[in-house]
Amino acid sequence: MPKASEIKKNMAIEFNGEAYIVRDIERSVPQGRAGGSIYRMRMYSVGTNHKVDQSFKDSEMLTLADLTRRPVTFSYSDGDEYVFMDSEDYTSYSFNKEAIADELLFINEDTQGVQAIIVNDAPVAIDLPSSVELVIVETEPSLKGGSATARTKPATLSTGLVVQVPEHIAQGDKIKINVEERKFTSRA
Repeated sequence: MPKASEIKKNMAIEFNGEAYIVRDIERSVPQGRAGGSIYRMRMYSVGTNHKVDQSFKDSEMLTLADLTRRPVTFSYSDGDEYVFMDSEDYTSYSFNKEAIADELLFINEDTQGVQAIIVNDAPVAIDLPSSVELVIVETEPSLKGGSATARTKPATLSTGLVVQVPEHIAQGDKIKINVEERKFTSRA
């Protein structure tokens, strides 16, 4: 049983007898109190998609829900439904666009290391690798000698995500993005 401080985004926990996926975590340190941090978690019920905001003390013990991670690849989209295929047994998992909107900014047909999180035989979330490779579809022209400075410019990627890149990066380049920080890390 982990402490509240050890819970990460997209983990599943048992709360009030139900399984919940943790979508967002905010840590706050109250001033003037002798005590630890408070972790405010936005969670969604696996069965009903009901949203719950709950605060936990950092040392509070939580129970992990029974979840399975399956390697998947993006297959196709049909309206607001996005279908991922299991890389091992070819089972397809459908997700609503709203449920995985943040993750879609990092996923295309070539993205490797994507996992579907399955709780009680139902797909509930997508877990991304720590970095992904995407192609720049729009940015200002590259500057010669731009690599000598630390200036950046905005670049729109094939998924619609906009990140800051060094001036020497050009349109059409494939770059690595740190998923958690949403930042450029290197050329691919």
